[in-house]
Formats: sequence, C-alpha cells, structure tokens
Amino acid sequence: MTLTVIQALTSHWRAHRLQLATLLIGLALATGLWSAVQAINAEARASYDRAADQLALGRFDELHNPAAPIPLSRYVDLRRAGWQVAAVLEGPLRVQGQTLRVLGVDMVAYPALPAVTQMEQSGTPPDPADMLTAPGRLLTTPVLEPLLAGQTGLPPILISDALPPDLILTDIGVAETLLKKPGEISHLIILPDQPGSIPPLSTIAPELERVPAQEQLDTAQLTDSFHLNLSAFGLLSFAVGLFIVHGTVGLAFAQRRGMIRTLRALGVSMRRLVWLIMAELSVLAIVGGILGLVLGFFLAGALLPDVAASLRGLYGAPVSGQITLQPQWALSGLAMALGGTFLASGHALYRLSRMPILSGAGLQAWRSAASGSWVVALAGVAAIVGGILALLLFGGLVAGFVMVAGLLVGSALVLPYALSRVLILFQRSANGPIAQWVWSDMRAQLPGLSLALMALLLALAANIGVGTMVSSFRLTFTGWLDQRLTSELYVTAATDQQGQNIADWLAPKVDAILPIRSVELAHSSGPLFLYGIIDDQTYREKWPLISSSERVWDLVHDGTSVLINEQLSRRENLWPGDTLAITPADTLTIAGVYSDYGNPTGQAIVSMAQLDQIAPGAEARRFGIRVAPDRATDLAQALRDQFDLPRRAVVQQAAMKAQSMQVFEKTFVVTSALNILTLGVAGFAILTSLLTLWTQRLPQIAPIWALGLTRAELARLELLRSVLLAALTALLALPLGLALAWALLTVINVEAFGWRLPMYLFPVDWVYLLGLTLLAAIVAAALPAARLLRLPPADLLKVFANER
Repeated sequence: MTLTVIQALTSHWRAHRLQLATLLIGLALATGLWSAVQAINAEARASYDRAADQLALGRFDELHNPAAPIPLSRYVDLRRAGWQVAAVLEGPLRVQGQTLRVLGVDMVAYPALPAVTQMEQSGTPPDPADMLTAPGRLLTTPVLEPLLAGQTGLPPILISDALPPDLILTDIGVAETLLKKPGEISHLIILPDQPGSIPPLSTIAPELERVPAQEQLDTAQLTDSFHLNLSAFGLLSFAVGLFIVHGTVGLAFAQRRGMIRTLRALGVSMRRLVWLIMAELSVLAIVGGILGLVLGFFLAGALLPDVAASLRGLYGAPVSGQITLQPQWALSGLAMALGGTFLASGHALYRLSRMPILSGAGLQAWRSAASGSWVVALAGVAAIVGGILALLLFGGLVAGFVMVAGLLVGSALVLPYALSRVLILFQRSANGPIAQWVWSDMRAQLPGLSLALMALLLALAANIGVGTMVSSFRLTFTGWLDQRLTSELYVTAATDQQGQNIADWLAPKVDAILPIRSVELAHSSGPLFLYGIIDDQTYREKWPLISSSERVWDLVHDGTSVLINEQLSRRENLWPGDTLAITPADTLTIAGVYSDYGNPTGQAIVSMAQLDQIAPGAEARRFGIRVAPDRATDLAQALRDQFDLPRRAVVQQAAMKAQSMQVFEKTFVVTSALNILTLGVAGFAILTSLLTLWTQRLPQIAPIWALGLTRAELARLELLRSVLLAALTALLALPLGLALAWALLTVINVEAFGWRLPMYLFPVDWVYLLGLTLLAAIVAAALPAARLLRLPPADLLKVFANER
C-alpha cells in the first residue's frame, strides 16, 4: 500500500512538471543566496582563526605601554628579574604601493610558530643561526615572494604557507631595520610557567599594563557587526525565496485534495499520508538544497574577493580571496533548505491533517479557507509592535534586527488586507462593467498572488532601504572626505630626521605644514589612537564636528580639552562637557565630537604639545601640505627628486580620495548584488504564481470571453492586472523601504559600527526601481498572456461543459 501511495503522490509532479521546477528553483535560489553569505562569513572567520593559530594570537597575556613603545631596556630589566617574556615588534611596510604587515618576534624566546616549525621540518631546513644573525631571513607566503624578490636591500626570503596573507615574519632585530624602529618593542608576550619568586610588575615596570588573553580584541570580534549585517541580508533573501516554495507547495496540496480524498477512502490513514508527504518534501528539499549549495558556492566565489578587500581595508583583517568548501556552511545550507521547506509547508500540512474525509476537492474552497486576511493582518500588526517594543525595552544590535524583522514580516502580512481594501475602493469608483470586473477579478485572485506580492514587497523595501542607506552614506562620505582630506599633498618620510628635513625645506614654499602624528594606546574602551594637531585655520574651518562646545578649538590648543570621534562617543556615551581618561595620569574634558566614517576604533585629538607630554617620542614622519592646487603636482615631483622619495611617499589629494572611494564601493558590492538577486527572485515568484494559477483562470475568463471580449483584449487585461498589482505593491513598499532605511541609518549602523548617518531621499532611484518592477511584472505576465492569445476557443467552451 505504501508503494502505491508513493506512486500516486509522485504522479502529481509528473503531470505538473512546471510546478516541480518552480519548487526546486525556489529552494535553490533561497538556499543559494543564504549559502553564499554563510560561505563568505565562514571563509572570513576561518581566515581569522588561521591567522590566530599561525601567530599564537590571543593565547597569552600581554604587556603594553599605553603611552609609547616599550624600550629595549625595559625588556632587559624584566628578563633579568626573572620574568619569562618575549618581545614583539610589528608595523606596516610599503612595497611597490602595497601595504604589508611586518611581525618581528624574539625567535629564541617566542613560542614555536607553525611557519618556523614547517621550515625546520622541511627537506632543507635553514640554519637557525641565519634567522638570528645579519642579514636575517624573511618568512612570507608564496603570493608575496614575487613582490619581495624584486626589492633591493631585503634579507633572503623563505617561503611558508603557514602564514596569513600580506604578512612578513622575521626576527625582531631584522624588523627593527625594516620598520626603522631601533630599540622599540610594540608589546611583550607573557610566557606560561613563570617562576614563583619573580618581583611584581609594579616595582620593575610600573608604566606597563597587563592585558589578559581573554580581553584582547581579536579580528573576529572587530568584524562581528559586518558579518551580522551580511547574515541578516542573506536571511532576508532566503525568506523571499521561501515565498516561492510556500506558494508552490500550497497550490500542490490544493490540487491533490481529490487524490488524497480518494486514497483515504481506500483505507490509507491520514498519519501515513502526512509522513509520506513529509518524506516527499524532504527529498525535494535535499535536491533543491544541493542545487542551491552549488549556486551559492559560485556566487560566493564571485563576491568574496570584494568582501576580502573591504575587510582588509576597513579592519586590516587577513582574509584570502578564494572560497573553499567547508562542512559547516554546506550543512547549514541543507539544514536551512529542510527547515525552510517545512516552515513554508507547515500550515498546509496542518490543514491537510485536519481535512475531513468527505471534504470537497475544490481549489477555491481551499483558498477561501486560507485567506482570512484580517486575521493575518492582525498578526502583522502584532509583529510590528513587538519589534518596536523589543528595541525600546532591550536595545542593542540584536534588538535592532528584531525590530527590522518585525517591521518587514509584519508589513508583508498586512499587505494582502491592505491591497484588498484598496481594490474595493477602486471597484466602487469604477465606471462600466468591464472596469468593475477587472477590479473584482483582481481581488478574487489576490489570495493566489498574495505570497508572490509579499515577496515583491520585501524585495522592493530592501532595495529602497538599503539603496537609500548606501546612497546616503556615499553622499555623506564624499562630503566628509572633502573636509578631512583638505591638504593638497600628503608626505610620508622614511625617518623622523628625514621628516624634519622635509618640513624645513617646505616651510618657505607652502602655505602650511600640518604634521600627522599619532600613537596607539591601550584603553578601557579598546584600542585608542591619539593624534596631535597644531593650531591652524584648516582645522577650524574644515574639521567635521557633529557636536562641540563653545571655543572648541581654543580649548583643545590650550591643552585642557580633547576631541573624540563618534565611535568612541557613542560606545562610551561621552559628549562635550564629559571627561575622558586618556591614560591613568591624563584626564581631559571633551570639547567636541567629530565624524569618522569607516573607522571601527576609537580616536582622540589633542594639541601637539599635549601629545608630546602624554606620548613622548611619537613618530613625526607624515605631513599634510597646504599649497595652491595648481602647484601641487610640480611640488610633489620636486619632493621626490630632492629627497629620493618613492612615488607612493607623496600622494596627492585626488588619489587618496579615489582610493578611499574604491574601498567604499567594495564594501557595498555584496549588498548591491544581493539587492539585485532578491528583486530577481521576487519577479520569479510572480511568474511562478501566475503560471501555476493559469489553469484555474479559465472558469473566470471563459464567461467574459463568451460575453464578447476577444482573447487579445483578455490578454491585455491579464498584463494590466499584473502591472497594477505590482504598481500598488511598489507604492506600499516605498514607505516601508524608507522606514527600513531610517532603521538602518539610526539604529543598526549606530549599534554595529558606531556612527549615525543623515538620511537623504533619492526620488529618481524610486522611479527607476518602479520601472524595473513594472518591467518584471510585464515579463512575468507575458507567458500567461501569450497562452491566452493562443488558447483555442474550444478550450474556453469546454468550461461550460464541466461542473466546477
């Protein structure tokens, strides 16, 4: 009996191949978009974990000097006192326009690293003395070997694949030479198994702070917000794809009611039927999920290079640009496909299990029982209110996403009821029988199209919301760059002495020289970058303050106050008038808060004299040069010639802006791609709904044809119906999209990245999106309309010969 039931169930798919294709494509699209996002996130996190394992990051407590680099003499004092510590020096190195990271460690004391162990266990291990004696050795990845091999003055290169990308590992003595930081140490690693009789740190090095391993901010923590935002967008794309599955499964159940009634009359229990249908859905979900995994793999491979560039540019995260198949995201994709399928078909399964054995097999009965639009609308209102309450009561990033989810899901649930009310108004104001029939017919078909229209609503709202956010960010970011990058030239010297020579040479030739000096401090809020500035009119006129006290610049330059960036301000709830403890011995009043887009860490600005007091010896190699724009190019070349500077050491303002905008565009390439794909999935949902409803349209169309309307006129009305419903949905999506944009800009952005953006409106983009929506609706309705044009009159006449 079970085999017979299976054959009966599968016969439906053989007779409705289009439905089967629709179901599998819907599952593949939903799973593919979700899997692509998860593959990107998994690859990025795997890269973070590899980097941490390869460099032993986060395993040991560390010693930091909040005010300056640790001098070599302090390292010697600690070792002589019995402290088991290992020195680390790290910093950036520019090679042919590419910024590489140099990590110098005490090869004798530092714990064994995988790259060093790999070299020692290779067929031709290097002499250990070569690593420790001049000129030393550089360990790097195969990708960087061609870049470094062409440089003169570098030590011999050893290749290892056990290193993060863009990293050079070497002995600390070699790193001192490469980074031009003799006698400096970035931080110290506290090794395990310390002697029991060592003196306390406060008596040997009171200026050093001990940072426990669990409190060290790693790359994964830094980028959590980025990946959470990406996951939320992937989940939205998955939800839009599930609308296709829900509609297709619901229609299939409705069409098989007669078969199920017959099987039950023959003695098949409802329990057996439900289990077999669940097994059928599981097989279909696995097949669709596998297709989605293949799609997601190729989609992730296409998007990952841009994501990797964004993560490296924004956070310095070591992410490779190549995707690898990892079990966690593959299993996650299959689990989502199975869970999504049963979620999409759960209501239909429940109603099927409660169906009386003598219940009629009519499709309209199934649909009318499923409609209940006012009940669904009430649930939607409850979802919206619940999301808002979650944000008000709990706050935080997760609560922000709950609010956004409640807003989107609730609005989608309210949509059928809202469209029904609008169609009633149009029907009442229509003149003539044809117009009244069109509006009435649209309302009658609304239950069958509601899921597709919900998908379209979500896709349009996501496009409007995310598009408004990105465009607002682009407009704000461009203006902000014009304020921040005011100098016509930016110069980086090789040493502090060369920097002084350059400043002396430039003094009589330019309008102003603006030193760019900074130091990284350990702070209770996380890494704090402290900058020093001189008193120049450029800052007073151009610096982008979002909140300030009176006489803000005077207060900063007299050494009593500090400026902080928006990220630090919002994270610690500090505003003008509050105080900031920069170091335990230096507490200043906050005079202003400035915007600092694209930066995940805290920053503060003090006067140059105050910087020298807090962190004496901060490097003085970078400058902003104010000069007439028409002299900038000639002066840049003169600087290179006079001081033998590489081309990248003197950068013009336009080039720096272009580089910043390039990082910006790469940051949003994934969201733009998912926007387009989500809209495409919604268009496909409309197409599948219209196609699957086609056979049920004949009883409504045949009487109208018999009353005198031609098939061509009916086909045009079919197109008009699709376009009107899509247009009404787009109009309702506009306020939802703007509400989503507001939530992203004022809630999600603040919680995730620490800055708030002004919201701008872009009506031209809305018109363009409306045009795309109407085009998608026309394309979706074109095939059913074409079928109607080719439909033989005999098929229409048959409607009157069958009992419906």
